[in-house]
Amino acid sequence: MGLFSALLVNAGAVNQEQLIKDYSGLLIDGEQIELGFKLIRDTFIFTNKRLILIDKQGITGNKTEYKSIIYKAISRFSIETAGTFDLDAELKIWVSSETLPSIKKQFNKSVNVYDVQKILAHHVLK
Repeated sequence: MGLFSALLVNAGAVNQEQLIKDYSGLLIDGEQIELGFKLIRDTFIFTNKRLILIDKQGITGNKTEYKSIIYKAISRFSIETAGTFDLDAELKIWVSSETLPSIKKQFNKSVNVYDVQKILAHHVLK
């Protein structure tokens, strides 16, 4: 991910081997990482069982919150593609019956938001 995109708070795709190395301790038996993105210090990972949001907190980033959202708790989601003059695409996820999206993430143009949508649709629409 380029510095410019990071400064604009856009997420970029992360190598799957790196995600496994860094976060395999979070996975249960039979759970596999399918796709992951990094947003400056934070990371979010799509597995075959859930969405994991990793939020580094504080100045040093030593404190970390790990939030798991099972796919059946996701009531709806949307993607907005990057336009000609837009620098990013956006993902919104609503959990349960919330009226506002619980999760909003922006992606740089290197991320194919259709792949993100496909993974969510695959798991949410089961």
